[in-house]
Amino acid sequence: MLRTEIDAVLVEVLRDRRLLAHPFYRRWEAGTLERAELAAYAAQYRHFEAVLPDVLERVVQRIEDTTARGLVQANLDDERGVPAPHLELFEGFADAVGAPPTADATPATAALVSLYTSVADRSPVAALAALAAYEVQASEIAGSKAEGLRLRYGVTDDGARFWDVHSGVDELHGTWIVDALAGVAVDSDEVHDAASAAAAAWWAFLDEREAQAPVALTC
Repeated sequence: MLRTEIDAVLVEVLRDRRLLAHPFYRRWEAGTLERAELAAYAAQYRHFEAVLPDVLERVVQRIEDTTARGLVQANLDDERGVPAPHLELFEGFADAVGAPPTADATPATAALVSLYTSVADRSPVAALAALAAYEVQASEIAGSKAEGLRLRYGVTDDGARFWDVHSGVDELHGTWIVDALAGVAVDSDEVHDAASAAAAAWWAFLDEREAQAPVALTC
């Protein structure tokens, strides 16, 4: 597929599911999340961050196109160690907001993780399309989170570093993933279906976070 065709599919898929438009992230930006909500978010997001390198590795192993494989490998290399293992960077954020060291995956988190592991086993095209649905907006999301943490919650240094790093590298990661997808995709329906499923899973993940928000007491 042409890169322009894939871009058009992603625009359509994300038209009503841009994650920064979700109420949970809007409250993050506004500084109205409770500290416990940030902690719970970190405890659940950790499950995705932990599985991401494995998903990327499975995709690398199944891509035949040399150029596409190299682009995904570069993304995997960053996850594993540039400027440090990203899961390690994430723990700095988790610690800063008081997340527990372990927590069972909630239903929406489990569904999100299951989607990515299943598409990685299904086909490189489905996996890359699912990754693209997140990566193309991840840089903007990470920058917004880092700014919100500093301005609204007093979280700085190691606590914001994971999001600082991703606000920079995810713009490149999004380009790499979409370019790799353009190198291996043939069927636009497969791209659309996998990207749409991923976008829906991410939205449900945030819906679940929002549903668990404390209810204000009224007199």
